[in-house]
Amino acid sequence: MTAMLRLYEDTFAGGGGLDGALPATPRMLFVVHGSIRIDGRELRDGDTWFGPDAVSFAPGDAGVTLWRFELTLAAGAAGMARGPGVISHQKISAPLKELPADDLLMRGDSVGFPPGGCAYLHTHQGPGIRCLLDGGIRIDTHGHSTSYGPGGAWFESGPEPVFAQAADRPTRFIRVMILPRTLLGKNSISYVNEEDKAKPKSQQYKVFVDAPIAFAAADR
Repeated sequence: MTAMLRLYEDTFAGGGGLDGALPATPRMLFVVHGSIRIDGRELRDGDTWFGPDAVSFAPGDAGVTLWRFELTLAAGAAGMARGPGVISHQKISAPLKELPADDLLMRGDSVGFPPGGCAYLHTHQGPGIRCLLDGGIRIDTHGHSTSYGPGGAWFESGPEPVFAQAADRPTRFIRVMILPRTLLGKNSISYVNEEDKAKPKSQQYKVFVDAPIAFAAADR
């Protein structure tokens, strides 16, 4: 069965909740707005949670909207959150037919740009899903250009070169990548053109999660 990297958007009304726990799988939760209580902690706007085990949580009194990134073998609608006051939909799903060959890690971070900033033509050492939180961005890859506004999500395979151009306002996206474990604590980006390597870089990173994950090679 092919591994899948998925992004869901879950919205919980105040007083709503899950019907049971979400099943065990490597996942990162990002709080877009609102609050939840999970593992005895309260998470608010911009906070994240990571874990590989089954998990349950409760939204705050005013509700919450979450972006839920998961690496899974589950098919179809199996990953939808269900319960009273819950609206769940899958924003994007990508098969990972060629995962990194080494033991794996899940990295969750944010990438921010100043107005007009860019990421020069580059590759990464593993696949990932991005979702725009603020601003606007144009992604050039596979010979095509696609523009995204807040809430827009896209997949990058890793070895396929990408150029990113931010809009004329501060821009930030949330990203989860599946990388070789040898990159723990190290940058995954490589610039394609030699002349770009020494240029000042405008993007800024904030790492939320950089954690080894168990995902058996036999399942890939």
